Amino acid sequence: MTRVDADWFRREVDAFIASPENTLKNETNDPAWAKPIIGFSNGSDPLYDFFKRDIGSFYKLPHEFMESEYPGAFFKPEQLTVVSYVLPHTDLTKESHRKATLWPSERWARARIMGEEANMKLRKYLVDQLLSESVKAVSPAHSILFHTEKSAKYNFASTWSERHAAYAAGLGTFGLSDGLITSIGKAHRVGSIIMDQIIQATSRPYIDHHAYCLWYVKGTCGACVAKCPAGAITGKGHDKQKCSDYVDKTRAYVEEHYHFKGYGCGLCQVGIPCESQIPEGIDI
Repeated sequence: MTRVDADWFRREVDAFIASPENTLKNETNDPAWAKPIIGFSNGSDPLYDFFKRDIGSFYKLPHEFMESEYPGAFFKPEQLTVVSYVLPHTDLTKESHRKATLWPSERWARARIMGEEANMKLRKYLVDQLLSESVKAVSPAHSILFHTEKSAKYNFASTWSERHAAYAAGLGTFGLSDGLITSIGKAHRVGSIIMDQIIQATSRPYIDHHAYCLWYVKGTCGACVAKCPAGAITGKGHDKQKCSDYVDKTRAYVEEHYHFKGYGCGLCQVGIPCESQIPEGIDI
């Protein structure tokens, strides 16, 4: 049996990212994602109980996903590890999207659809690899418990949040646009799996959930406000309804111009100080 530890996960994730499964499915089969970062949190972390209280009672805890996946089994939260990873857009995708002002670039739209297909495969791949090592695991995104909901406090929500799990794992904090600002920036997608084995949690080098955002920390920047074509971002934060309504409008554009069914925006994630790093001026 192979030792499943932090290095094991890094090897497995890197191997998947280097494989043909990581593709935009364009003519040249360019990779959807660049080199990821990985973090770990414990299933008993008090943050998960806080998320359930704050987001809504529909939010599921790590042990609830495990017990749904393995009926009749009981899992102690403190024996579980939530493995989170951040998949950064490639330089080519970010470069193409910086030139966009109203509609998503083709590479960005492909990353939203084909790239997320790869992300779903990565989640499943990690679970399958763990099962081959006799470690029970579940991907919340594949679980029958996963679905969208309406939060009284936050509007659109779901029974599991990849970004919140990444926050718990010390990978980043939230910005004015609600995007997760990480050491590799805000232009990314996130994934996670839960497993029945302990890996030491990565440190959380912050207390404030806005610690990496210049707007909240310094009262400066606000670059994402100007980037949003929907007017969904203001100094008061992110209007999810306006954002969602605008993203829906991109579907017709993507199909007409790029000839596949898709959507996307993410203009607030590029051409800004936190696109590819924690912005300068933030003390880390």
